[in-house]
Order: sequence, then C-alpha cells, then structure tokens
Amino acid sequence: MRDWLRRRVRAGYERLLSREVDGAPEHVAVIQDGNRRYARERGDEATDGYQAGARTTEEMLDWCADLGVEELTLYAFSTENFERPEEQQEHLFDLLTEKLHEFADADRVHDRRVRVRAIGETDRLPPRVRDAIAYADRRTRGYDGFTLNVALAYGGRAELLGAARDVARSVQSGDLTPDDVTVDEIQERLHPDRVRDVDLIIRTGGDERTSNFLPWHANGSEAAVYFCAPYWPEFSKIDFLRGIRTYQAREKSWQRARLERAVALVRAFGSAELDDARAIIDRLRARHTVDLPDEEPAD
Repeated sequence: MRDWLRRRVRAGYERLLSREVDGAPEHVAVIQDGNRRYARERGDEATDGYQAGARTTEEMLDWCADLGVEELTLYAFSTENFERPEEQQEHLFDLLTEKLHEFADADRVHDRRVRVRAIGETDRLPPRVRDAIAYADRRTRGYDGFTLNVALAYGGRAELLGAARDVARSVQSGDLTPDDVTVDEIQERLHPDRVRDVDLIIRTGGDERTSNFLPWHANGSEAAVYFCAPYWPEFSKIDFLRGIRTYQAREKSWQRARLERAVALVRAFGSAELDDARAIIDRLRARHTVDLPDEEPAD
C-alpha cells in the first residue's frame, strides 16, 4: 500500500512539473556521475552500477524526445577514466561497444531519425569501441531529427588545445592570417560536425563541478547548471524536469535583467529621441514574455 501511494504521489508531482515546464533547452549535456557509489551502497560490483546507469541513459533519450530537446551530450568516458583499474575500463569498453551497437540498430533511433556520434580523442580507445563508433556513425549518418553525442576519451582542455594547435599550424603554413582566426574558425576545428552551444548542464551524484566538460560550448553560451543528489542510475524524469525548470528560471531572470537595462538606457534619452525610445520599448515587449515597466521614458 505504501509503495502504491508513493508511486501515485510521484506520478502526480511529475505531471505538475510537466505543466510548469514551458518548452525545453535545445542542447542538454549530462555528467553521469555516481554509478560506482550506487553499486557500492548496495553491495554490488562497480560493473553492476554501470549497467544500471545504462538503463537510465536509454530512458533519458525518451524524456528528451517527449520534451522537445534537440541535442543531448552524455559524458560517458573522460580522459581521466584511463586512470581507473584496467578491469573497470575493460567492462566500460565492453558496455560502450554493446550500447553503441544497440542504439545504431534500435527501431526508435531510426524512427526518430537520431544521429549518433562520438566526440573526444577516440583514437585512444580500443579497436572494438572505435569499430562500434564507426558502425553507429554509418547507420545514423544524415539523420536530423535528434542528435546524441557520446563523449568518449573526452577532455575539454585537450579539445581546446587541439583546436589551438590546428589553428597555429594553419597560420604558420600561410593558410590563415591571425585576423582570420574567428569564433567560427575555432568551432570548425573542435568537431567535424557542428555541436550546438550548451543550454543546460546536469550533473548527478551530488558533486558541484563541471569537470572539464564542453568548456567552449557551455561557457561561451553561459549555460545553466543543475547539480542534483541522485546517482545516475537513480536519476528520474522528475529530476530532469527540475533541471529544465532551473534553466527556464535562469533564462527569465536574465531576460528581465537585460530588458530592465534597456529600459534604463532608453529613459536616459533626451526628449528629441522620445519617439524612438517608445518604439524600442514596444519592440522589446513584443520579443519577450517578461513584463516591462509601463512608465514612459523620462523627458
């Protein structure tokens, strides 16, 4: 009876959160932390925690589809993970190989036109993982319904360093001048296929740090960050909705701050610019959903 009541309460709360969420971020990035701690607290092996986390990953794809998220990046294996015991690494490599093949062959992936691709220093991975990456790439190449990035052998600093070295070589060879080095030029060297700027980073497991994850795409867009306590295998749709609610609250706060600064600037105009000032405020009101003060600009 108690479990039934708990499920009913959670279902009701999930519906409430769903109604509170208005739209969704385009690109969500997730640091899937806590798999080993989840297993350890249950007296299981670390490998059991990774298996449980893989099931959450599959559910996450469905939640993104339900809410309209267009791109999801999962931090599956960092460059620091190479320092873990070899047995753990080998299990992770086996699991990644299995899941990449499963995703590449899944009907729902093809029905939703999901593009599956890997980002990171994938040449450092074992041949079986690289083969699985290539297989998923071939099977989903050209799809544009949803993008799933799997960060493998990934480190943000290494990514930026590689792009910087590539630019330096191009300048040295004469293919670029220093003035040619733009944001787009760096972006093209980070990934062969474009990765959207990150709107929301979620980290599970209780730690409040972003761990060298997508620094160019997250810091450049000043992404919202949602830290939560559940380990990745325990992460639920309710937790995901809370993260999106945090993102939307941050966006509305920023939107209001920007508009209030714009109004203050408009009010500083002299009387000769009064008509232009009114027109600017009207355009701002039309573009944004937050309320602006109704006072006229000062004469």
